[in-house]
Amino acid sequence: MTATDGGVVLVTGGTGSFGSTMVRRLLATDVQEIRILSRDELKQDEMRRTLRDSRVRFYLGDVRDYDSVDRATRGVDFVFHAAALKQVPSCEFFPLEAVRTNVLGSSNVIEASNANGVEKLVCLGTDKAVYPVNAMGMSKAMMEKTAQAFARNNPTAKTVVSTVRYGNVMCSRGSVIPLFVEQLTQGLPLTLTDPKMTRFLMSLDEAVHLVEHAFEGARPGDLFVRKAPASTVEDLALAVAKLMGVEPQIKVIGTRHGEKLYETLATREELTRSYDQGDYFRVPVDARDLNYNQYFEEGEIVENAVDDYHSHNTERLDVQDVEQLLSSLPSFQALLAHPS
Repeated sequence: MTATDGGVVLVTGGTGSFGSTMVRRLLATDVQEIRILSRDELKQDEMRRTLRDSRVRFYLGDVRDYDSVDRATRGVDFVFHAAALKQVPSCEFFPLEAVRTNVLGSSNVIEASNANGVEKLVCLGTDKAVYPVNAMGMSKAMMEKTAQAFARNNPTAKTVVSTVRYGNVMCSRGSVIPLFVEQLTQGLPLTLTDPKMTRFLMSLDEAVHLVEHAFEGARPGDLFVRKAPASTVEDLALAVAKLMGVEPQIKVIGTRHGEKLYETLATREELTRSYDQGDYFRVPVDARDLNYNQYFEEGEIVENAVDDYHSHNTERLDVQDVEQLLSSLPSFQALLAHPS
């Protein structure tokens, strides 16, 4: 993160799993100041007492409120936008809340960043934004569109806005692995929605590296995707149980509101115009204007015969593979040490 050295950084949703990890990484640099904008004063106080670093400043506010975002972005050089409503079922019951935070709130962050001369803004997305079937995914897809539209409509803007898209972050707050650990600790059955459901697996560090990659190399409107392996929910549950030395009972409870059998990180259409950067795909924004006739007359680019990049056709991990992966994660070891 050398590019942020000496600068002022804002992390929206900075008390969450991603935000707190990013803040700690930034503190290892010569960053001048880190601002955290969030609405949870308790988490802010806990983080303040844990970090005890004068470079970290806390802004109480909500991305839904433009004024609070505007105040937080004044004098800021770089922004990581992680604030969001992320729980699929809760967004299904309250979809307008997802719109207010994930769409309108993201627009506030983009507009305030531009108004205050921010150099770079990276917006955090999710694989659920691809072919979305739930309100959370739809709202995050609209966040991506909002960021891309800003880049398309403001080609001379100082602020470089980009987005990233990743899958499930293992051991993050509210994810399934802490739930499995809690259930096994309490002697309860492991509740599976659909044993054959697949999900991408990514560590928190890998998610942070993706955001750093976007931060370092993004052009306006770029979307970045990190390649990742996947496993079935059943294999993930069995791996957690084996590592805890427990013979689990499995209880299938059925698919929850708005869930899919598998998730997609990049569509076929995106891959045809993407750049393979090793561990990542960079998908540039479609910068065409509304004068479509010239493209029809000149001919379209022929798309290659590629498939979507999804959790059913990526590298598949079995139970043993997942065990090895989890064993390598300090966050999982910490979870076992403090399961509650």
